Amino acid sequence: MTAGYGLAGAPPYGMVDWNSVDWQKVNRNVRRLQARIVKAIEEGRWGRVKALQWLLTHSFSGKALAVRRVTENRGKRTPGVDGEIWDTPQKKAQAIQSLRQRGYRAQPLRRTYIPKRNGKKRPLGIPTMKDRAMQALYKLALDPIAETTGDPNSYGFRRERSPADAIAQCFLCFRQKTSPPAIYEGDIEGCFDNISHDWLLENIPMEKRILKQWLKAGYIDRRVFHHTEDGTPQGGVISPVLANMTLDGLEAVIAVQPHRGTKRQAKLHLIRFADDFVITGSSKELLGEDIEPGVVDFLVERGLNLSPEKTKLTDIEEGFDFLGQNVRKYKGKLLIKPSKASIKEFLAKVRAIIRENQHTSAGRLIVQLNPVIRGWANYHRHVVSKKVFEKVDHEIFQALWRWARRRHRKKSGRWIRAKYFGRNWVFFGMVRGKEGTYRRVTLFRASKVPIERHVKVRATANPYDPKWESYFEKRLQRKMEATLRGKRTLLYLWRVQNRVCPACREKVTEETGWERHHVVLRVHGGPDTVDNLVLLHPTCHRQVHSLGLTVLKPRPTKGRLSGSSRVR
Repeated sequence: MTAGYGLAGAPPYGMVDWNSVDWQKVNRNVRRLQARIVKAIEEGRWGRVKALQWLLTHSFSGKALAVRRVTENRGKRTPGVDGEIWDTPQKKAQAIQSLRQRGYRAQPLRRTYIPKRNGKKRPLGIPTMKDRAMQALYKLALDPIAETTGDPNSYGFRRERSPADAIAQCFLCFRQKTSPPAIYEGDIEGCFDNISHDWLLENIPMEKRILKQWLKAGYIDRRVFHHTEDGTPQGGVISPVLANMTLDGLEAVIAVQPHRGTKRQAKLHLIRFADDFVITGSSKELLGEDIEPGVVDFLVERGLNLSPEKTKLTDIEEGFDFLGQNVRKYKGKLLIKPSKASIKEFLAKVRAIIRENQHTSAGRLIVQLNPVIRGWANYHRHVVSKKVFEKVDHEIFQALWRWARRRHRKKSGRWIRAKYFGRNWVFFGMVRGKEGTYRRVTLFRASKVPIERHVKVRATANPYDPKWESYFEKRLQRKMEATLRGKRTLLYLWRVQNRVCPACREKVTEETGWERHHVVLRVHGGPDTVDNLVLLHPTCHRQVHSLGLTVLKPRPTKGRLSGSSRVR
């Protein structure tokens, strides 16, 4: 197989076959180098870190995995200024060969805009596929450093961390009677767009020539080229890592900043998610007079400033909004709920979908609504949301009732209920399946989502460090079981396969995605039952079909997992 070539070098030009890449070996090579980088950092051997980074970014395994990452994510069909996408095995194979550092020159970004909550628009820069792949390649070597040296309570754009972890940290900080009463809500003005290029080039541990190419590439907006003198563009694969590394160290600065009282009396804590952060303290005076100057100096050194509109001091009894949640104490009792702004935005989105589908069938409308409702409810299921879920269900029912009445102005309410809601007042409809048959679908109700306390990730846990492997495996199991709840077939297959893809022996996760593969193909009479199904990664699924491989199905033994599945 192609991946059998040396770790540090790519195979000769023209010999790459995308469908024959040994992904098990590719992943193992990359993980081993990343683990060695972490070990070298812990030992303080930065010369060795640099050498290992060079080895990873020039290896065939790193390049193959980088191409796979950018051709499997959501933006895989979004071209850059050159209009190219890598949508065939031949193009992907050629892409691996094209990732060469010598002579590399980044192309300008394609500028687009997305709306923000306040009515303004957020600029996004879309790199070309080659630039995305090159950024993904260097991210493989930079991310282990960011994870090892990052702030313990930074939760944005990091592996195995999520907004739920940041909210859980808020709960830990404010749950007791003696918890800090004052909060400094910080928001950095145009963080991605204003980071100093000089600071990045001086402090980010990677090849300076490559980094400068990305920072100075410029962008094209309405066919006009613009130079970039500051910032790292939102939309780039490596931009979140650069932004996180820019802000890492803020927690240490706050801890050593001179302030009134002892460290215990000050009750200082930092909770950061990307460029949004909150600082807790024993008083507003301490935060505003003692701590804020140090925060401002830290940001100014990096070319950043606090947003005067969003940065403010508040009290826990008044509450504050953070990541779509409202954190507040009611007569000394801490309650974290979905924020009013989040509820309003969600209902506006649902009503817009209903309004734009006046003449759509009930079944097709439900297919559009269910992912929106399920995603919002799952995001808020870790906090005090039960009454809020019931409220939004009622608002959605009212919107759907108005939708039905407008469609059938001359029909009675009893007739409309029988056609669309049934005896239990659950909105339903019919959709046509792939085989031409119709099936009944019902509207997902937010109130059906169980409220579950989120277990926060440990602050010092590092997904690239082998000693944390078993810890993250347990977290993955809990996460996937929650994701696949209600999907009994998928959950059974995932457990039987020991949580890995039989083709590449890598973990099947929500991020990697999965596809159901029939061991005996349906065209050959294979049944659509669990005995004939396995879960494969999308790339592995295509590889199995293109090469005509046979997947051996694992067998569960006494309720345990055999893990004996493989490909031949």
